[in-house]
Amino acid sequence: MSATLPVSGTRAARAAGAVHPGYRTLWRWHFYAGLFVMPFLIVLAITGTIYCFQPQIEPLLYPHRLVVAPAATPRLPADVLLARARAALPPGARPVRAHIEANPARSAEFVFALAGGAKESVYLNPYSGEVLGTLDVERRFMQVDRMLHRKLLLGKPGELLMELAACWTLVMIVTGVALWWPRQASERGSTRWRTILAALWPRFGATGRPFWKSLHSAIGIWLAVGALAFVVSGLPWTGSWGKQFKALATRASLGEPRGAWGGGLPLHSTLPGAQGTVSADHANHSGQANHASETEHAGHDMASMPGMVMDDLPLPNVPWAVGAVPVPQSLEASAPPASHWTLDQVVAQMRALGVESGYDVALPATATGVYVVSYFPADPQAERTIYIDQYSGAVLKDIRYTDYGAVSQAIAYGTSLHMGRYFGLTNQLICAAISLGLAMLAVTGFTMWWLRRPARTDRAARGIGAPSRERAAPPMRAWKAGLAVLGVIFPLMGATILAVWVLDRLAFGRSRNLSSS
Repeated sequence: MSATLPVSGTRAARAAGAVHPGYRTLWRWHFYAGLFVMPFLIVLAITGTIYCFQPQIEPLLYPHRLVVAPAATPRLPADVLLARARAALPPGARPVRAHIEANPARSAEFVFALAGGAKESVYLNPYSGEVLGTLDVERRFMQVDRMLHRKLLLGKPGELLMELAACWTLVMIVTGVALWWPRQASERGSTRWRTILAALWPRFGATGRPFWKSLHSAIGIWLAVGALAFVVSGLPWTGSWGKQFKALATRASLGEPRGAWGGGLPLHSTLPGAQGTVSADHANHSGQANHASETEHAGHDMASMPGMVMDDLPLPNVPWAVGAVPVPQSLEASAPPASHWTLDQVVAQMRALGVESGYDVALPATATGVYVVSYFPADPQAERTIYIDQYSGAVLKDIRYTDYGAVSQAIAYGTSLHMGRYFGLTNQLICAAISLGLAMLAVTGFTMWWLRRPARTDRAARGIGAPSRERAAPPMRAWKAGLAVLGVIFPLMGATILAVWVLDRLAFGRSRNLSSS
């Protein structure tokens, strides 16, 4: 990688760089960041762009499963469709999720856990009940794309690598802007503005490395702000730092819904015959939600209850704010339950609550489970997470956007924008432009590195082609403080910053005078 500074490639331009102490230090770190980030950035860009267009792509990939002809006849009840889906699978298959969709041209979908541990989606015609086909949940194209985007299909090691790539992309962007900025400070008046305007467009008349450098510079300048926002909005979803940050935000009341951890409403299903009952104003069979801002009951320690958190449920999308919130559990029963709240009743209940389509229901897996409804629409302010007693149908908790902390509200908007969902096709196209632009930065950076590598390397750094170090670099306290802050906020990145610094001092090149470059 090279600096994003637009230069002519002449001797005068190189000499001008010498009046900016610290230039080569920034260039060197820009090079290290880019060299590491390049392959991962291309994977992130391609997979992210594909996932952004999931609503358009999936019906084209699986038209016979996902798409049906709208009919004038009413849709079959959800419980009837669920029973037919169960009958189409081997004995022992257990239903774990239902996707509720009111679009007349879309099929009904149910997800089952098979005896061998795999999960299978079953698609049915909602009007006739005909089974249209099945898909392995983990081998579904968009799921594979998503796992490539998040962890390179390598499990935890891949997840950490992609997180590191995102963090080092921040270094790459910031150093690229810094490399461009000092040159502008040395110019005045109309000359300065002409230089800025010239930097916005590639030099199509140039050839070789000057052309690639101008192209790299122009792309970097256009993308800088959007790329920073893109990376920052994706970091809260990473598997290491993002998971810890989510837990911290939840415990510090920066992200979690009120009452989610302690002193809140009693979040449990009550089996008939069990000790303890849901109070009458909570057992609301008419479907009216008990909002989190209602009077909370003291003495109930949510953190002491066993079970999973929301991110552990078999749901495709869970709002970030509730991902670390424990899932409610029922009290122990002294007798088998006499009746259950049905899926059809849950659907009717959600309709009464104002949610009619595009949500997923995690079905109770055990006698102590609850129905968990996750509504993750394009508009963050419409997000809902609702727990429903599987026996009485009581709404135990209705978590809405207004219940989130300030951090989670900001992340909710960032997520919707990052995924290209917030304002439709325009949002998707902007996200695609940023993603593919980042990929172009990687490609142009690699090309520049390759073109300069044979002739412009220190003897001791010939193996990787790193820019030479300054013999008397300035203190650059602000830059060092920035790296230190990044290292504290992202400890994994901090460890790699230290490793790169050690390698840079011991292995990659000697100090060199700027004038000899």
